[in-house]
Amino acid sequence: MNLATVEIKAFVPARDFEVSKRFYQAIGFSMPWSEEDLACLSDGECSFLLQRFFVEEHARNGQMHLLVGNVDDWYAHVVAQDVVTRFGVRLGELEERPWGMRDFTLTDPAGVLWRIAQNIPEATR
Repeated sequence: MNLATVEIKAFVPARDFEVSKRFYQAIGFSMPWSEEDLACLSDGECSFLLQRFFVEEHARNGQMHLLVGNVDDWYAHVVAQDVVTRFGVRLGELEERPWGMRDFTLTDPAGVLWRIAQNIPEATR
């Protein structure tokens, strides 16, 4: 028996599918493919599925966690893309968390909360 897992992908809702696709590309994801109701967004080996589907409670309670190599570079990139003004989203400040991560929050156009983080080496905590 082989129960090896190959990958897992989250389905992320979009209030406005086209706006959400532009938002995710602006913050650095590529879009290998897109169909009428579903698009794949990826960065390196990580990807998720953006869907033309929206239920307010689902989106507002959705949360994604993206672990990156350099959170300061990601934050600078998001700020440089001016996504707050362009897409009407919320961007939190960079913070060190008691659970050993440095992160910031970013809410997408549908209201899904993203926590973009980098592990803090234990020796520096």
